[in-house]
Amino acid sequence: MTDHLLVELDGHVLRLTLNQPQKKNAFSPEMVGALADTLDSALSDDDVRVVVVTGAGDAFSAGGDLGRRAQEVAGGETPTPFDRMNRLQTGTHRLARAIEQFDKPLIAAVNGAAAGAGMDLALMCDIRFASTNARFCEAYIRVGLIPGNGGCHFLPRLIGTGRALELLWTGDWLSAADAERVGLVNRLHAPEALLTETLAFAHRLAGGPPIQQRLIKRLVRHNERSDLKSSLEYTAAAMAAAQGTADYREAIEAYKEKRPGRYEGK
Repeated sequence: MTDHLLVELDGHVLRLTLNQPQKKNAFSPEMVGALADTLDSALSDDDVRVVVVTGAGDAFSAGGDLGRRAQEVAGGETPTPFDRMNRLQTGTHRLARAIEQFDKPLIAAVNGAAAGAGMDLALMCDIRFASTNARFCEAYIRVGLIPGNGGCHFLPRLIGTGRALELLWTGDWLSAADAERVGLVNRLHAPEALLTETLAFAHRLAGGPPIQQRLIKRLVRHNERSDLKSSLEYTAAAMAAAQGTADYREAIEAYKEKRPGRYEGK
């Protein structure tokens, strides 16, 4: 791992903290690589059922490290277009691919500003809880770039094409309250309560049936790009898998014995 990412397992909840507070948690190659590696490992680790991503200090992530880029230019680095493309695909795009493969619940606890690639990271997560101090900005256009880390893919799916294009074209900041209003954020919490509330929710999910949760996430992702026939076929296969689990058998036994099931009331 790296000091740029703090990793802590509490029960079945894995907390990942972007740890460059002096740079507003701007992405570094070490941070991005550690995030991707950790998610790859967590996918096959049965002890990990839910992952929470947050930022150290007063920011979630400022995205790309423009200071580092400026130093590279000052040092005479002149990468070719192919080099630039390859660096993106083997860098932050590797993280996006790791998240795409991660079928366990992934929650962003957005504690402050999330800009550019930092906002895109929040968008890649399944749900977003945010501090009332949080702000969101697809800042690429402010520095003559296009969204390079999935913003054009994820943002329209969350808030609709029109609203997404407005934010992508203008680079305007979106307040936490407005982010909740348009459906970008699931829940808002006071700054001092954000992590406590997010982790409490994560532990609640971690106490649920893990195979069923993963199947539900796979179904939702599959249905984003399929027709009804394909969706129902995938659903039938997933239902067969769910009915073969110990959690389902326990629920049937609880029903027969007229007692509460393992997950009822959770």
